[in-house]
Amino acid sequence: MTTRNELIVGLVSISDRASQGVYEDKGVPSLQEWLGNALTTPWRAETRLIQDDAATISATLIELVDTCGCDLVLTTGGTGPARRDVTPEATLAVATKPMPGFGEQMRQISLNFVPTAILSRQVAVIRETPAHAALIINLPGQPKSIRETLEGLKDADGKPKVPGIFAAVPYCIDLIGGPYIETRPEVVAAFRPKSAIRPAKN
Repeated sequence: MTTRNELIVGLVSISDRASQGVYEDKGVPSLQEWLGNALTTPWRAETRLIQDDAATISATLIELVDTCGCDLVLTTGGTGPARRDVTPEATLAVATKPMPGFGEQMRQISLNFVPTAILSRQVAVIRETPAHAALIINLPGQPKSIRETLEGLKDADGKPKVPGIFAAVPYCIDLIGGPYIETRPEVVAAFRPKSAIRPAKN
């Protein structure tokens, strides 16, 4: 179990064209902006922009968890049915535990907007080493979809209608021995059982 207060997040944008400089990557900047708005916990990012290649993706995820000590890794891109979309396979290849509920909820959220959400193959997994563990989540490629997936859906009054996946992330990080994560409830409210909630610091 970590004694760090700082959360280390790996942010990985997976795109052949963006990694080659054909167009500007929007995935990592979108994730950085969202996390900056959502988290009240001290955090820092390890960012990577890589090609859509299974060996490269797997090696990057291993580096971020095993070497950089990331507690959470968020990927964006490469989760569709096209031949070059291999992010889920590369993620599962480095996993010690699958976390299927994340993928199920991501598709449920996206189906409120587009019927093609059923083509999305995002997965989430835990990668464990003897000294460390991390949660790895595949996210959609579009900034709007990233935000909707993380935050969920809200009604006209701003109240949660369909929970976003990030509400479950802090408690998951607790359970695998990572730092205690707190969020701004107006963006996304972290959910924990009452027994797992720590008193607010003065």
